[in-house]
Amino acid sequence: MIIPAGGSPLPDTCAGLVGSHDSAVGSTAHPAPRPPGHLDHLDLFGDDFVRAPYPWLELLRTAAPVHHDSGTGLWLVSRHRDVRQVLLDPAVFRPDNAQDAVTPLPVAALRSLARAGFALPPALANNSTDSHAGLRQVVTRFFSPRRVAAFVPVMERIADELLLSVRGRLDTDGTCDVFASFAQLLPCRVLMELLGIEGVAPATLIRWSDASLELFWGNPSSRRQAELAALVGEFYTWLSATVEAGTAAPDSLIGTLARHRLPDGERLDTKVAVSVCFFVLIAGQSTTGQLITTVLRGALTEPGLWQRVAHEAGLAEGWVEETLRREPPVTTWRRVTAQPVRLGGAELPAGARLLLMLMGTGSDPEVFDEPEKMCPHRPNARRHLAFGVGDHRCPGASLARTEAVVALRAAARVLPHVQLADSSTEPPMLGLLSFRAPLHLAVTG
Repeated sequence: MIIPAGGSPLPDTCAGLVGSHDSAVGSTAHPAPRPPGHLDHLDLFGDDFVRAPYPWLELLRTAAPVHHDSGTGLWLVSRHRDVRQVLLDPAVFRPDNAQDAVTPLPVAALRSLARAGFALPPALANNSTDSHAGLRQVVTRFFSPRRVAAFVPVMERIADELLLSVRGRLDTDGTCDVFASFAQLLPCRVLMELLGIEGVAPATLIRWSDASLELFWGNPSSRRQAELAALVGEFYTWLSATVEAGTAAPDSLIGTLARHRLPDGERLDTKVAVSVCFFVLIAGQSTTGQLITTVLRGALTEPGLWQRVAHEAGLAEGWVEETLRREPPVTTWRRVTAQPVRLGGAELPAGARLLLMLMGTGSDPEVFDEPEKMCPHRPNARRHLAFGVGDHRCPGASLARTEAVVALRAAARVLPHVQLADSSTEPPMLGLLSFRAPLHLAVTG
């Protein structure tokens, strides 16, 4: 649920973003990069793809909508209709591999995880068993639209507190990285209050979460994998101890999981409860922080938007939705075929590992007119697949949308004259297999 905008109906075209002003309306999100090479040269972790994915995604959709990538061994599924088909049929396209390490872990990393007792049994994103529906229901209750809407004052309080600190740093130093000081911290602190998480500093939880993303979805060196595994082990040890302590408030997520019964009437195994929390704590703050950073950077780049977004009804919601369509923080997701199947003209064997190009589906011209343009009043913007669809649709979609809207409005209100420190230079990008966002957002003003 997006926070209700109120007011009159929004225009149904790209026009109308900045009213009668002469700013660039419905601007292109990025300058046109050079055309990609042959698909055999595609490197999903390479700088060419991470910085300029759209030409590659277009080439995939038009030349090979279901393409076998020799570098990863994954089948890349890029058309909106094909990705939607996969997501709506979890019996044939199973989620079992969704959280597997993309890059095989070396012995040193495996030993480090083993010492922590690390295990992620099927729980949410990787669960194709009959326990999934009940576990998902538990988690969804904490992120329901009604609960999220009631939590907006908490989000606004935390946002204002963090932005006042940003304002102070700008006054003192002249510049500030809004990614580290605001976009990352806001969803982490909100999630901790929403779920009743205590006993850990937000900075520590962010560090653990980022390490988990890089270890399981990145392509780090063996030495780096060992370093990341140590941090992930710390995260898992703390999380296990927190779940096993039995001291969580009954109405907290951990307390609710402790009372949860499986379809056969048995209590939930502790490791499954830890697996649920592991996924929720990462998805609920890291990916939302990435979304907020992308939303803010785009809004600061779009002529005329920043000055109006804090007060114009529906504009913040529309900008967030277009960002989710065009530049979602979760760019891909994985599935594995349970049986031989035909998809997008390709014959796939049982056990084929798929990579669903979620980011590319938001730019599919079969679904979205002028997909390269950011149109906050686009009538069908929410047909994007940034949160998935079907039984495994992201349970935190309402929270992510609402936090991004709150963050954008608050930042534009508290920092009305802020500008990008260097708008001519692209920031370093997080370039994991399934996650993409700016890693810095330096501003002045």
